[in-house]
Amino acid sequence: MRHATQVISKSKWVPTEAKGTVTLCFEDRFRRRVRLIDDAGEPFMLDLAHATRFEDGDGLVLTEGGVLLVRAAIEDVLEVIGKDAQHTARLAWHIGNRHTPVEVLPRGILRILHDHVLMHMLEGLGATVMRVSAPFAPEAGAYDISQAREEGQDHHDHTHAHSHHG
Repeated sequence: MRHATQVISKSKWVPTEAKGTVTLCFEDRFRRRVRLIDDAGEPFMLDLAHATRFEDGDGLVLTEGGVLLVRAAIEDVLEVIGKDAQHTARLAWHIGNRHTPVEVLPRGILRILHDHVLMHMLEGLGATVMRVSAPFAPEAGAYDISQAREEGQDHHDHTHAHSHHG
């Protein structure tokens, strides 16, 4: 079985050089070790040093040679539209308060994975909510270590039991 042991950011490689593709939902794009099947039906073992978030366009480096292109799967999502910027900010606060991943689209549209409870809550707050099928690529969390390492910001790898503001 093939093994993928490294993730390459989409900005650091040329996808036309891919030896294949693997289409994954959001949940399956944050993993450390799992058996997966590529889009050609061939199995491979994802075996990373630590749980890593990978996005549409990233590459999974195979130890046997080559790179698999990661594609974000089409998922059941909600697109949330506020009445104005302030209303949208309030909606985003309520989504974040529930620790729900959110993707911020152009023109202030918020996208979340479909959840009927959140859908009813957001409608109750006056949002326009549309159920659609689309890839889901939420914002990285402020403490998403895999994203910070990719961006060269691995200087903050400690707990937050203290205050930075004194």
